[in-house]
Amino acid sequence: MLKHLTILLSIILFSTSVCGGVKNHSDLKLYKADNPGIQYFGRVDFSDPLKPRFWSPGVYIVFKFKGTAFDLIINDESNGNNHNYIEIAIDDNPFLRIKLEDKLNDNKIAYGLADGEHIVTICKDTESGIGYMEFVGIRCHELLPALPKPTRKIEYIGDSITAGTGLDISAMPCDNGQWYDQHNAYMSYGPLTSRALNAQWQLTAVAGIGMTHSCCNMDIVMPDVFDKLYLRDNKISWDFNRYRPDVVTICLGQNDGVTDSTLFCSAYVKFINTLRSHYPKTDIICLNSPMANDTLTTALKNYLTGITTYLNNNGDKKVYKYYFSKRYHNGCGGHPDMAEHKQIANELTAYIKQVENW
Repeated sequence: MLKHLTILLSIILFSTSVCGGVKNHSDLKLYKADNPGIQYFGRVDFSDPLKPRFWSPGVYIVFKFKGTAFDLIINDESNGNNHNYIEIAIDDNPFLRIKLEDKLNDNKIAYGLADGEHIVTICKDTESGIGYMEFVGIRCHELLPALPKPTRKIEYIGDSITAGTGLDISAMPCDNGQWYDQHNAYMSYGPLTSRALNAQWQLTAVAGIGMTHSCCNMDIVMPDVFDKLYLRDNKISWDFNRYRPDVVTICLGQNDGVTDSTLFCSAYVKFINTLRSHYPKTDIICLNSPMANDTLTTALKNYLTGITTYLNNNGDKKVYKYYFSKRYHNGCGGHPDMAEHKQIANELTAYIKQVENW
């Protein structure tokens, strides 16, 4: 799959000698994963700095290089029949969504680029349960110094909606292939919102997870795993000093369903208090589920109204609520599709601008 898409990308991005000609690609230099010109965003395990490992959807890597081509070297856990997808963004060219096929992937990604400077973003599109990825390095003509990071930071806590499940049918129609074939974290509402606001993003999300109850025989809920780097298996403690968001959004409740209000609200308040212990100055925005039916939407609005009112009245004035204007459920399995994620992001972007005065 990667090799085939390399050819396609070469055609899409090919430039003529007007831009200075195409360099000799045999002189590409290897830059390893620990090079300071390569930036990492999200929950990443740097135990082996030459193979930074990450599970969460939406973890992304940014670098800038000079030249006409680059190769990507990346490992995929290949957990059973599972294979991760990645999104590659080069400058303002169309995004590429690529399925990794092997445990060790060393592939030509973009050849025939204009001879100049290029910014590349590589994002994990698939959920933590699909397995980890390890970034090994790149080959290019010249890796340039790291770009300044956006100063704004947002964290999006949630379930499959936040993780980008079921929104992308470019490779496989709904109800075909593997359940992860339609995942696309890069085009989910969180990264879309952050890109619109020029902010960093972190997706703290697991498909099927809830606040008090998770679906699909999962034995974890978000309060159990929020402090972990590998959320799906509740492993490896996360260092909260590595990322202090200005804003946290919480989009949970779809998998809890209509439930005991006292149980749900008590757990939610306790979870926000835990968040507050890590993020004393962060604005926290509680969201209803954008894919919920009318019955669940009514229940979640009632829960969140009670939760935010209680916290505000008890001194935490930096907890907010936002209810989406309509139901978004035209993607696979009743999830929002790509167009709907853009609408969700538009709503959320406007609200965050209002709260933060950005």
